[in-house]
Order: sequence, then C-alpha cells, then structure tokens
Amino acid sequence: MNSTKTYDIVIIGGGIVGTATALALLKQKEYSILIVEAEEKLAAHQTGNNSGVIHSGLYYKPGSLKAKNCTRGREMLYDFCRENNIKYEKCGKIVVAVSKDELPVLEMLYERGTANGLAGIKKLSADELKEYEPSAAGIAGLFVPQTGIVDYTDVTKAYASIIREKGGEIETKCRFLSLKSNKDELVLSTTKGDIKTKYLINCAGLYSDRVARKCGVNPGLQIVPFRGEYYKLKKEKEHLVKNLIYPVPDPEFPFLGVHFTRMIKGGVEAGPNAVLAFKREGYSHTAFSVKDTFQMFTYTGFWRMASKYYKMGFGEFYRSFSKKAFVNALQKLIPEIQIDDIEPGGAGVRAQALEPDGKLVDDFRIKEDKRMLHVLNAPSPAATASLSIGEYIAGIVKEKI
Repeated sequence: MNSTKTYDIVIIGGGIVGTATALALLKQKEYSILIVEAEEKLAAHQTGNNSGVIHSGLYYKPGSLKAKNCTRGREMLYDFCRENNIKYEKCGKIVVAVSKDELPVLEMLYERGTANGLAGIKKLSADELKEYEPSAAGIAGLFVPQTGIVDYTDVTKAYASIIREKGGEIETKCRFLSLKSNKDELVLSTTKGDIKTKYLINCAGLYSDRVARKCGVNPGLQIVPFRGEYYKLKKEKEHLVKNLIYPVPDPEFPFLGVHFTRMIKGGVEAGPNAVLAFKREGYSHTAFSVKDTFQMFTYTGFWRMASKYYKMGFGEFYRSFSKKAFVNALQKLIPEIQIDDIEPGGAGVRAQALEPDGKLVDDFRIKEDKRMLHVLNAPSPAATASLSIGEYIAGIVKEKI
C-alpha cells in the first residue's frame, strides 16, 4: 500500500465479489487498484464459509439480476476453473418432491429453469430419482445438469493472484474507519493509515450498510445476520449421497431447506438451517455483540419481519438446538439417515439485507453516489455469479472515471 499515491479505485472487502470486481476492472483498463480487507486473509466470511455449490440458476425469477448474472457467471466460472487448474466438478443435482403439495412448485421450477436456459433439465419419476440418488426418497424430482461444486476460497485466491500479476494491490488486516471527500479525491481513514483514491467501491458484505453510512450514504436497508449451521455425514455414511440432493423450496424462503452437498475436497455436508445471529460474525451459538444486537433490535424493519415470520424463525431455532429435529428434516430426503450418522460441521453467516418495511431484499442491490458505488446486497448466487457481477460493476465504473 502506497500512502502517498492516489489510487484510481479502492475496493473495500476482499471476498469473492470484491476480488472479482478488481479482476474485471483490470481486464478493462490499467487502473491503479487497491483492495483493503479487514481480516488477515481473503474470503474470511461468506465466501469461505458457504457450501461450495456452483448454482445453476434454477430458482431465480427470469430477467432478475440474480438470474442473468447466475446463468452467465456460472459458465464464466467453469471456464475460469478450467483455465486456472482449479478443481471443480459439474456433477448436477436433483430436486426432490416428497409430497403432492410440492408438485406445483416443482413444475414452476422446471418452467423457470427452462426460461433461464438450463438445457437438459429433466423431470424425474420416483423410480428415475433412484437412478441418480439410490438413497433418496420422493414421488418426483428434477435433474439439473448445470450444478457443480468447487472451493470458493481457492477461486478467490486465484482471482487475487491474477490481480497482483496485473499490478493490483491487496492489503489485509486493514479495516476501513471513515471517509473524507476532497475536491479531487476521497481519503479513507484505515487502521493502517490514510488512503487516497479517485473512486471507491464498497464490497464489504456483512458490513456493507455500515460502510455506506460511514461514507455519508443512506443504504435504505440494514444487514441482519443469519447463521447457517451444517452437519456432515460420518465417513461410513457418505455413500448415501452421490452428488447433491435438494428439497423443493418454499417460494417465500428459497434459501431455506436443508440439503445434502458432496464437497469438492471430500466429505458430504448436510444443512444448513438459518437462525438469527446475534453478531455479524456470529459463527457459534454463544457469539454475541451488544452493538450488533442493539442495532438489529432498534430497526423497525426487523420487528416487521419478525412479526410476519416468527413461526418459521422458531422452527429454525428449534432445529438449531435439537439434533433430532435436524435429522427429522434430513430424513424427508434420505430416510435411512439416523441421528448417529451425522456430526457437527461448520457454519456460515448470511448477510441478509432487510428493508424498513420488513421485506427481505431478494435480488442484488447496488447504490451509486458521487465517486462511489456500494454493493449493498449480494446474496447467493453471488459466488457463482462473481465474474459476471464484477463485469457488471466494472461497466458502471467505466463511465465514472
């Protein structure tokens, strides 16, 4: 980091969206770019703690930013992995309907997948399900060939390596504190001193709303953290899952619902649930932040959401503390699973953006201000779509500097 120079662009946040954005900008032009990351390593939070799925684009409303970026970004990611020798598998997944009332949603997913260009998507009978996943139980299903698995920490490291090769700089253990705006430049105050830049991009994930406010921008939303907890199958039970097994999602909460995921580096994860976290980096049951909890509980949007979805919330909390309840959910997909077949796995925290009226922000949310761009919501499939999102952001920035 050069404290005397003025960078063309500074990016706050060294996750997969921040690094993909830097990569896209450097392909576009020889900008002087600096990424500042608060943690000691890149991909420390959402990027490095997800299930490693390369999403197909099955669930997303046709025409939405999610759908457009996922379908394009997915193929860009597969190409990137091939070109850079990153281990991945395009293994496909099945979506399983376990009751008749799920069949209309399954049909809707088939139509959405077709509209989003998923060639080769197949409807499956109960017998055909067994051909893909012999241990799965269901009355019908879908096979989606475009889904894959990868390690997103490896992907982010590869992005970072290319960024450095192209002259970009990355500074870890560098936390953004505040911003001053001068006539010709912005001055960031950080834990490693002041940094000057012509343009600022906020890709701070769990802290994107706070960074925006420190920059004098009203984000119009607040980040509420939800912890996703995983179990993993014991080694002797991994044979029960060939690739990926998903339930039919609740249309109102497509990110809910436990599923089985074979991991690219070995093992099978089961989960996640989604419980309210009382700290933005709350990876355990006991993690608690007075500041984070106070801010959450004094936000009107939180109570409006809670009043509408409290039953779902209590159900997720119950499953968080009851292994038996978690296993019951898993048995809907694989009846053979028993309580002794799983053991605690990892956890991730999802940065859920929430409107003041209590509405969950479902799509990507980007807000521009003078000499700044704030990525305020980049939900799943942001990792899958990272290269496409990066190009989208770079296209906006190109017109500004």
